[in-house]
Amino acid sequence: MKKQTHLLKLVLSALLLAVAYVLPFFTGQIQKIGNMLCPMHIPVMLCGFLCGWPWGLAVGFLAPLFRSFSLGMPVFFPSAVCMAIELAVYGAVSGWMYRLLPHKKPFVYLSLITAMLVGRIVWGAAMFLCMGAAGEQFTLAAFLTRGFLNAIPGIIAQLILVPLVVLALERSKLLRREN
Repeated sequence: MKKQTHLLKLVLSALLLAVAYVLPFFTGQIQKIGNMLCPMHIPVMLCGFLCGWPWGLAVGFLAPLFRSFSLGMPVFFPSAVCMAIELAVYGAVSGWMYRLLPHKKPFVYLSLITAMLVGRIVWGAAMFLCMGAAGEQFTLAAFLTRGFLNAIPGIIAQLILVPLVVLALERSKLLRREN
């Protein structure tokens, strides 16, 4: 049974990595808010919830790097590097919190919100360090604007879609929490 579970998580993680790779093609077509929807974030967080923190961390780290190496978007440094760190944190924290907290609906939201906040803070720190290494500045205003204000459509989408999918899979018994 353990081998079967591992294989299922591997396949599901690969599928979510592919979704994270492809989804920006679709959201990029939406005028004005396409990039603000943060399309790679949703499959990464779902991976953390559905497969666990190690899988979420791996998918989160790889998704922006794969896109950067194969498509040139996001630009490798500092964007893809900092995004890889940010998304790795999203995947890890969502999976870790989901496993740790009681198995009740409000805790799905608490896991998600915690992952979103910690991921954005880590992204801000990574941007600050990378920009500093490049001889540029990353100010608090830039962090708040790019990490929160510009991301409002994505934040709303994440708060709606991720819990809907996780709770629907729990209700259908397709998702079983590991204790």
